[in-house]
Amino acid sequence: MKKTKFAAFLSTAIVCYLFWLVLTGQIISIFRGGASASVLIAGGAVSVLVALFSARFFIHDKAFFMFNPVRLFIMLFYLFFIFAWELIKANWDVARRALRPGKLKINPGIVKVPTGLKSEYALSMLANSITLTPGTITMDIADQDDKTYCYIHWIDVTAENGEPAGDAIKGTLEKWIRRIWE
Repeated sequence: MKKTKFAAFLSTAIVCYLFWLVLTGQIISIFRGGASASVLIAGGAVSVLVALFSARFFIHDKAFFMFNPVRLFIMLFYLFFIFAWELIKANWDVARRALRPGKLKINPGIVKVPTGLKSEYALSMLANSITLTPGTITMDIADQDDKTYCYIHWIDVTAENGEPAGDAIKGTLEKWIRRIWE
């Protein structure tokens, strides 16, 4: 196995194992001293198997890129504060629209929003963040004229131009995602 392939395998196995620990609740048991050895071993075996089959799709280069404590902190801050706040605002907006059917104010449409992100991971995170917030769905990401655009279906198109629409849809998401991935 080449050095880069092994690094990708190892990085994927570590991420899978940490995810396993969190999902099974063993992370808490480890700190309390009551972790089940059989669950820890099974998690390690499953993580290694998953890494064997998926590392080439999961990691392309810089296998330990996200193991930087600063990037991890920024990602956690993004998930628990920035994205959570945008999610609450979007849910409130859609719920308000749905609960007033007589005054249903929607103007659905597709807008072309420019983005300055270049990394595949960053673009994927932005597209998923936009799609996970109610009222918007990222339909496509396209490169045109050396620029990257997201085509987004928006429940209430208030601006058809790229920049104002992008500011309304993306908010601060793009800025924080850039800090994580680029």
